[in-house]
Amino acid sequence: MKLEIPAKQRSRQEAEQDGKTVGVVSIEPWKHPKLPLPVATDGGEAQALVPPLNFAMVDDGIFRSGLPDAANFGFLQSLSLRSIVYLCPEPYPEENAKFLEHNGIKLHQFGIEGRKEPFVYIPEETIRIREALKVILDVRNQPVLIHCRRGKHRTGCVVGCLRKLQKWCLSSVFDEYLHFAAAKARSTDQRFMELFDASSLMHLTASRY
Repeated sequence: MKLEIPAKQRSRQEAEQDGKTVGVVSIEPWKHPKLPLPVATDGGEAQALVPPLNFAMVDDGIFRSGLPDAANFGFLQSLSLRSIVYLCPEPYPEENAKFLEHNGIKLHQFGIEGRKEPFVYIPEETIRIREALKVILDVRNQPVLIHCRRGKHRTGCVVGCLRKLQKWCLSSVFDEYLHFAAAKARSTDQRFMELFDASSLMHLTASRY
């Protein structure tokens, strides 16, 4: 019985008989894709991404910080922000306003006065915080950055009220507030968060939390 030699093997044998070497296909090892190089400044030095004071992520698409300055603009660009919620009554700094305009970021300003002792309930401030939360929770405005001057008190109160919407227990709300306010913590802020009625805004978070 005559054995049939597969065509592939037969061609190899024939090539060897002719004194030729058969090439072996080499497989390149997998290489990690190259990361994009950092953007260089006019001076040729790599631009460092510096976050603003007290920067942190609150939730998906929601961030908090103190007032950014020019050194933070590169970092803010990396967040692809759509909106900024500014909580101070003072006019927004001109340099920051130009940055927002250049990058297509919308400014929402809610002038909330800094809280001092003793605690005084101010209905207008509650209304402003409610309106700020509506903007923050609207996915059309995200990614969004919430900030005041230092990112401690007013920002802490707004984030604390957001946590109540997320059904955090009060002790956890206070722990987060104290993490940023530290020695500058105010009992008036904590009292405000404790008394804040989030029930009228619960519909905004029904599908999210």
